[in-house]
Amino acid sequence: MPERLPLGLRLYQLASHAAAPAVRGLIARRVKTGKENPARYPERRGEPSKPRPTGPLIWVHGASVGEMLAAVPLIEQLRARQFAVLVTSGTVTSAALAEGRLPPGTLHQFIPFDAPRYVDRFLEHWRPDLALFVESDLWPNILLGAGARRVPIIVINGRLSERSFKRWRLVPSVISTLLSRLDLCLTQSSVDAQRYGDLGAARVRVTGNLKLDAPPPPVDEAALTRFHTLIGLREIIVAASTHAGEEAAMIAAHTRLRAKNPSLLTVIVPRHPARGEGIAALAKAAGLAVAQRSRGEQPKREIDVYVADTVGEMGLIYRIAPIVFMGGSLASHGGQNPIEAIRLGAAVLHGPHVWNFADIYTALDKAHGAAPVVDEAMLTDRLGEWLSNPAARKAVAEAGAAAVKQLGGALERTLAALDPYLIQLSLEQRAS
Repeated sequence: MPERLPLGLRLYQLASHAAAPAVRGLIARRVKTGKENPARYPERRGEPSKPRPTGPLIWVHGASVGEMLAAVPLIEQLRARQFAVLVTSGTVTSAALAEGRLPPGTLHQFIPFDAPRYVDRFLEHWRPDLALFVESDLWPNILLGAGARRVPIIVINGRLSERSFKRWRLVPSVISTLLSRLDLCLTQSSVDAQRYGDLGAARVRVTGNLKLDAPPPPVDEAALTRFHTLIGLREIIVAASTHAGEEAAMIAAHTRLRAKNPSLLTVIVPRHPARGEGIAALAKAAGLAVAQRSRGEQPKREIDVYVADTVGEMGLIYRIAPIVFMGGSLASHGGQNPIEAIRLGAAVLHGPHVWNFADIYTALDKAHGAAPVVDEAMLTDRLGEWLSNPAARKAVAEAGAAAVKQLGGALERTLAALDPYLIQLSLEQRAS
């Protein structure tokens, strides 16, 4: 007898089915605003743009750039074992990143909108043999559809914020039904494990954060050489993955600091590159000379603020940055991942709102491998201290690198947990 779903899930299925015709209009609007790839938007309706490879197929889904980057070392291991891998994500930036960062032979598609007909179309074509969902991007129809097809579903690098946990607890029957579809849940921390378990996940294991094992982002060596030639001996501070309000704080800090540091260059990398024009306007209004990377402009000697409003160039930016402020942390967005900046030698500053990476920042702060700031004034003061005291800045950077190294090992533990599933797929692959 088929399982009777909770009322909330049945209503969701009905609503998402009825809304499917309106998705075309939604996609058209998103294409106009740059949120969808106009050449690939049919994928959002579950229409494949590539054929399914023969043999067992492992499906890896990550919502956006951060999740995809976290999964890259794992995907490399899967490809090294000769498994076909399909990666899905939901943003244009992650798709652009996929072209340069995923290992050869990996397939990428946009995840379909969570309407039953689109999900069914996607699953019927790809017929995955194992589904790995990164962190917490769990869509009801996708989970139910994959579960109905008996696809083993595993959460990897699982994370569940306190905010999401509280929201899901308002609909306990819905979330417990969805999590019952999981074969296994591999979490970043014991806190995440407790939350998944409390919501209904039956098999939960702490494996650590895959982002701690990710390699540094690559760089175009020719571009790096040009950058160093342009910058020369200038002092540089970088604000990475910034949100609204944080750029104004960095611009104000630059204005105060340049009296003692006349050659100072501030590089601002917005979390959403489309905001570059507005950030440049803010800096110009403050009387600063500005250049935008998206316009092909360069950080020449007379430039005060360089807006790096492009995608996939953090490997370049971090390699010229002795000091990095990690965005999303003064603004209340939960913070951004500091690991790449630390691995490439930067001393890191962050605001108080870092719940997305709470364990990492707690370990860094405890080891004096990063420095918290609570407002614009404190940000300016700490930037000034590090600009005038390279030894203190270097000590923080080295402590941060040591702390990150100590926290690693998640990739090995994740592969060990997945091994029974991979062995089974290997046997099937040999048989076929």
